[in-house]
Amino acid sequence: MTLPLILSAEVARARDKGAPIVALESTIITHGMPHPQNLEVARQVEDDIRGAGAVPATIAVIEGQLHIGLEPEQLEALAKATNVAKLSRADLAVCIARGGTGATTVAATMIAAHLAGIAVFATGGIGGVHKGAENSFDISADLMELAQTPVTVVAAGAKAILDVAKTLEVLETQGVPVIAFGQDSFPAFWSASSPLKAPLRMDDPARIAAAHRMRAALGLPGGQLVANPIPAADEIPAAEMAPVIAKAQADATAHGISGKSVTPYLLQRIFELTEGRSLTANIALVRNNARLAARIAAEIVKAPA
Repeated sequence: MTLPLILSAEVARARDKGAPIVALESTIITHGMPHPQNLEVARQVEDDIRGAGAVPATIAVIEGQLHIGLEPEQLEALAKATNVAKLSRADLAVCIARGGTGATTVAATMIAAHLAGIAVFATGGIGGVHKGAENSFDISADLMELAQTPVTVVAAGAKAILDVAKTLEVLETQGVPVIAFGQDSFPAFWSASSPLKAPLRMDDPARIAAAHRMRAALGLPGGQLVANPIPAADEIPAAEMAPVIAKAQADATAHGISGKSVTPYLLQRIFELTEGRSLTANIALVRNNARLAARIAAEIVKAPA
C-alpha cells in the first residue's frame, strides 16, 4: 500500500540534499491559541528553525493526505480552520482513511516524522500521567510513543499540570532516556526548574545527536526526550505557578471536568489566572525548543567522527 505522504517543496529539497529537518506538531495551531496569533506563532517557530540552520516540517492530515511540511497557504488555511480533529496514535489512520483533516499531537507527529525519515521533533511540552491517574488511568499516549518510535523529542519537560513525578517513573519503566539540557533539574514547562532531578544531563547538541545514533546502532527501540528549560527571562517561577495550577485543578473538579476535556480546561483557566502570562511563556519555550532541535538535527545529519 502506498502511503498518502505529501512532502512540502521545502522539505522535499531538504531531504534530497540530506539537510537537517525538524518536525513540528499542528495541534498547537488548531487547538492551542486563536487566529491570527496561532498563524503568527507557527510562522515564528518555522523561521526560528530556519535561522538555526534546519528546515521546518509542520505535520498535519489534510483531506486524507499526511503532509510533511505545509506550504504557506496550507498553514494559513489550517490556522483558520474549525472542527479540526486532534490526532494521536489511535485515530491517525482512521482520519486518513476517511479523507479527513486533523492536527497531530506529539504521538502522531512522532509517527509521521519517523515515516518521513525525520529524526528530531520540537514541541512545547509532552503529555504524561494526569493527577489522579491511579483512579482514572489517564496517561498520555505520548509516553508509549517515546518508548517505541525512534525520534528525539525536544520539549520543555512535561506539562506542569500533570503528575510530573509519575510521568518520569513511567518514562523510566519504558526505557526512555530523559535528558535535561544544560542543567540537573527536570524543567517544569512554564518554569525553568523543578524539585525533580532529571535522570540524565547533556550540555551539547552534538552529544545528544551521538546518543540518538547510538540507540539505533544498539538496536534499541524508541526515542529520547530532551528536556530544554525555558529561558530564565521568559519563565514563571515554579513557586508562583504552583498555587495557580492548584486553583485551576480545584476549579476543574468543582465543575466536573474530566477525560479529554481536562487539559484544555486547565490551560485556559491558567491563562485567565495568570492574565495571559502562561501563553506568553508557552510561546517563548516552544521557540526555544525549536532552536535547540535545529542544532541537534544539524548534528545528526553529520557523518560521525
